[in-house]
Amino acid sequence: MSNMRKLGLVYEAARHPQPWASNSALTPTPMRHPDGHIRVFAGFRDAEGISRIGYVDVDAQDPTRVLRVSSKPALDIGRPGCFDDNGVIMGDVAWKGSDLYLFYVGFQRVMKAKFLAFTGVAVSKDAGETFLRLSEAPILDRAPLQTTIGAVHTAWYEDGRWRLWFARGDGWEPIAGVDYPRYEICYMEGEDLLALPRSGQLCIPPTPPEYRIGRPRVYRRDGQYVMYYTKGTVGGDYFPGVAVSDDGLNWHRQDDKFELRLSPEGWDARHLCYPAWLTVDGREYVFYNGNDMGKDGFGVAVKAQAHGV
Repeated sequence: MSNMRKLGLVYEAARHPQPWASNSALTPTPMRHPDGHIRVFAGFRDAEGISRIGYVDVDAQDPTRVLRVSSKPALDIGRPGCFDDNGVIMGDVAWKGSDLYLFYVGFQRVMKAKFLAFTGVAVSKDAGETFLRLSEAPILDRAPLQTTIGAVHTAWYEDGRWRLWFARGDGWEPIAGVDYPRYEICYMEGEDLLALPRSGQLCIPPTPPEYRIGRPRVYRRDGQYVMYYTKGTVGGDYFPGVAVSDDGLNWHRQDDKFELRLSPEGWDARHLCYPAWLTVDGREYVFYNGNDMGKDGFGVAVKAQAHGV
């Protein structure tokens, strides 16, 4: 029996329409804001499906209570011709001193493929209200086995080095006449974000009938590394899994231990994806998307404590 309890849809996109944010809240990424509340960064799509990064502030004691929704993008799309000129979605946020680094995935349309998606970085001096790009070029770009996707989704700054877990992609899976991206999970590290290695080390490849496994979110628990990810199958399933590791490089999948399940009806009845955890005052919350990769918004669940929640 699961000890996770769903609290429902927190940010309902249809209730907060803006010209740049008419639907969706992709890959919700929570952090504890210095002011005490939880700030959840996400990718908000306009009517044409182009995503820009904004945020939703929620109460740290009751994460179903929305305090504020960003009125403009914290990070807009890139300059025409750049790698992120057709949309940006969340990768991760990480503190380096008093600066907040935002790792994002930029999308570009090209003539002979559905899209390209590579990683950029922006920095905030105001705790995530606004960001400035570190470079207009991607920090994770094309490489062997990484010709279409290089998407960082966990970034740690430790002992003067950046540790990055990311998805790399190298092609497409045709399903019912539609191309879907293939990708797998890798790791790399480096001191300078503008001079990272071109390629990373493979951590977790998809296992048939899976053709993609990505959005790795890595945490430390009880002396182990724990990773949550989302995997897609040729049959149309799109659901998270979990793996554990002693070193952050060699992983053992334990997908049956992921505790959330599809709801019998509603916004997360067909898909459940992109879980991201945050511990606040002893409570463990997980923010996630539902059907159609978060078209309706994002929700939250809480892990029950021994004394109850």
